[in-house]
Formats: sequence, structure tokens, C-alpha cells
Amino acid sequence: MKLLLLTLTVLLLLSQLTPGDTQRCWNLYGKCRHRCSRKERVYVYCLNNKMCCVKPKYQPKEKWGPF
Repeated sequence: MKLLLLTLTVLLLLSQLTPGDTQRCWNLYGKCRHRCSRKERVYVYCLNNKMCCVKPKYQPKEKWGPF
């Protein structure tokens, strides 16, 4: 019985300590993080004051010209 109680306690603590899925942003192409990986760039900021890290292929292209 003690082993069962100890096992349940450990599982409960581990479920609280493991990070969940990050919040999604920019049409679900980006993730809200404190730091972006090398292959990502910051395009906008999330509501929780984290950076929205988006891969460059999903960011809109900048148009140069009068339009």
C-alpha cells in the first residue's frame, strides 16, 4: 500500500514538473517562447510577453516598392 501511494505521489509530481505544449501563434505556424531556435525568427510578440518564433518560410514576404 505504501508503494502504491509513493508511486502515485511521484507520478503526480512529475506531471506538474514537465512542461506542457507551448502556446501557438501566427496562424499556428509559430510558438510562443522566451528564446527562438537558430532556424526561427521573431515576427510578432505573444500576449504573454514572449516572442512568437516563426520559421522564415512561413513569414510574409516584404514588398519593396510604391505599393
